[in-house]
Amino acid sequence: MDDYKQPFGIKSWAEEDRPREKLLGKGRHVLTEAELIAILIGSGSKDETAVELSKRILISVGNNLNELGKLSVQELIKFKGVGEAKAISIIAALELGRRRKETENIKRERITTSKDVFEIMKSSMLDLPHEEFWLVILNRANAFIKKELISRGGVTGTVVDTKIIFKAAVENYASSIIICHNHPSGNLKPSDADIKITKNIKEAGKIMEIPLADHLIITDEGYYSFADEGIL
Repeated sequence: MDDYKQPFGIKSWAEEDRPREKLLGKGRHVLTEAELIAILIGSGSKDETAVELSKRILISVGNNLNELGKLSVQELIKFKGVGEAKAISIIAALELGRRRKETENIKRERITTSKDVFEIMKSSMLDLPHEEFWLVILNRANAFIKKELISRGGVTGTVVDTKIIFKAAVENYASSIIICHNHPSGNLKPSDADIKITKNIKEAGKIMEIPLADHLIITDEGYYSFADEGIL
């Protein structure tokens, strides 16, 4: 009995349980989402491998990485085998992925359509469980300068301070601005409050000589443009 050893060494695992070796041998592109998450998790438990645990997590969100990106640390640690450190690793990796995509997409190009704005903002706003309000700053050539988070709220709304918007615009030498906020509910229809704040910011922009070019409501399904709809 003393000479018997349980075959827990990495080389004794099935190929699907060795995602690190698979990545080294075949490249990152051949790994499944579950295998990539398993690398982040690092280890499973006596009851299941890291890959099996990752599959269980993915199944809970319908195998949708955007939905996985919405989970908090508290929600992830509810899965047996996931502690705080593993949960943080998953969240950090997904955030890096979002930022990488954002870096690829944002160029100092002219903004000519609402879709251009959506492409700039979607990586920051598509998978949020709460509402956020963002400012997009443009130069005289209508080219993108930067985007800035103005406020963060709850599921049903966020407070917007017009003074903060124009302070950021002035500090960044904006020639015009675009405002964006998300609806976690998925409803693209502007609320009365959305229409009111748009009018307020538009009027303030006239006084500051920094016109409001558009207001986008963004959801996981698409966007609504006040300018496109002719109600700006």
